[in-house]
Amino acid sequence: MRKLLRFLKDYKKESILSPLFKLLEASFELFVPLVMAAIIDTGIGNKDGGFILKMCGILILLAIVGLTCSITAQYFAAKAAVGFATKVRHALFDHIQKLSYTEMDTAGTDTMITRMTSDINQAQSGVNMVLRLFLRSPFIVFGAMIMAFTIDVKAALIFVVTIPVLSVVVFGIMIITIPLFRRVQASLDKVLGVTRENLTGSRVIRAFNKEQEEIADFDESNERLTDVQLFVGKISALMNPLTYIIINVALVILIWTGAIQVNIGKISQGEVVALVNYMSQILVELVKLANLIITVTKAIACGNRVQSIFEMETSMVDGNGSKKEDTGYTVEFRNVSMRYKGAGADTLTGIDFKAKPGDTIGIIGGTGSGKSSVVNLIPRFYDVTEGQVMVDGMDVREYKITDLRDKIGIVPQKAVLFAGTVRSNLAWGKEDATEEEMQQALSVAQAAEVVDKKDGKLDAEVEQGGKNFSGGQKQRLTIARALVKQPEILIMDDSSSALDYATDAKLRQAIHNMPNRPTVFIVSQRAASIMYADKIIVLDDGTVAGTGTHEELLKDCSVYQEIYYSQFKRTEGGH
Repeated sequence: MRKLLRFLKDYKKESILSPLFKLLEASFELFVPLVMAAIIDTGIGNKDGGFILKMCGILILLAIVGLTCSITAQYFAAKAAVGFATKVRHALFDHIQKLSYTEMDTAGTDTMITRMTSDINQAQSGVNMVLRLFLRSPFIVFGAMIMAFTIDVKAALIFVVTIPVLSVVVFGIMIITIPLFRRVQASLDKVLGVTRENLTGSRVIRAFNKEQEEIADFDESNERLTDVQLFVGKISALMNPLTYIIINVALVILIWTGAIQVNIGKISQGEVVALVNYMSQILVELVKLANLIITVTKAIACGNRVQSIFEMETSMVDGNGSKKEDTGYTVEFRNVSMRYKGAGADTLTGIDFKAKPGDTIGIIGGTGSGKSSVVNLIPRFYDVTEGQVMVDGMDVREYKITDLRDKIGIVPQKAVLFAGTVRSNLAWGKEDATEEEMQQALSVAQAAEVVDKKDGKLDAEVEQGGKNFSGGQKQRLTIARALVKQPEILIMDDSSSALDYATDAKLRQAIHNMPNRPTVFIVSQRAASIMYADKIIVLDDGTVAGTGTHEELLKDCSVYQEIYYSQFKRTEGGH
């Protein structure tokens, strides 16, 4: 949490003025018992109505000045806390964008969301409360004790004993609860993960009639969170009763001692009332301090969790582009192996192939054979464990990541559109794309008809996630988005699965006829989508089972034969 305080550096003025005005308010508050003592001893004792009115005027003045100082302090504290949270959120989002797929996979989406929302909100509350009360409450406590000494030393000794006992209770509970609040946040992550999984996979859950099992899983996670929260809540709840008991015992002793002192004429009745008021002020401030400590404890736990994401370094570092070879190939895989972080074995082993400019490379294989893993290495979403992936004669690790990805158009496995318009979605491919370039991309992607039928055409609304488009329409629009930038390399990761065979064939033909024809990688489960490729790579359990044209593989590769004949009937000639 301490490291996050660097985001307060632009709010130094507010961070100083807020506690300063709170101290001013506290100073005026400490004078109130003395004014009340004067009213009792002088005004009421001497039946002096004018003096009483005068002192009441002073009380009103102290209240107005104190209220003004309090409102000013609240303003500066809120401005600093909100500004702090805004900067942390911006910085965290920026940092997350720089993390590679490996770190994103390790941390998990639900964890990132919790850090960006709940954890930062808790840290914001902690900063707000600290600026307002961290100095004010101790100032009132010790100020009240000092003021008590100015009234009567013997009675003030009760304050000297009471304050350390209260401190032991407050800080003891804080030490116990800090690690427990970390457990609460970890359990919250689990509940959020289960909830997110259920919402994103609701159709699958219903399709397999698994609602009751998922409800049971959620209930289990929720119960675990509830149990931890109840446990830490019970410990935190001890704070108020324990402090009230100590304060009330101190008040009884104080009144008893004060009564004896009044009887012997050492102090006045008004001074006893002032001492009781000071003890009451200590009680109120320590209750505030207890609540502050609970909030700060949560804030520290949450701040440390946010900081842990900042300390997560990306495994992807930019290269300097100094080792370029003239190979004549757009993409080369040189004996590439790759293992996901935490995996027990390599996902890819010994992948070796070359792609010339303008080639169409088909990648096919069974589920889990490593097709997506292969194409994810080209834009360097993951790094190889062994071997090299070369793009235009340079190892992808030597490129600046932005320069490498500027060469590549990617159509991911899951079609994702963003809230906005068709135009704004296509502009993701090329920010300054002209309307003509967008129309051309839509035409190649077989999406022109889809857009033309929408009200507003290019300015037609796209709802979040593209839910106002069908699966096939979304796929065609994501293909168009990749084509707008006119990439050197086009990766289509099973991106035509929702298209019918005729549309899929037209799409492949249109890409083939593009003036600046890219090197195309088509990942597909369907043999029909890749059978006309210049080269087909057949994967089986992370290794290359065969490489060649459709005819060559149909003749020599048993894995390809199995896939092909599972989708097409074998003719009398064997094909």
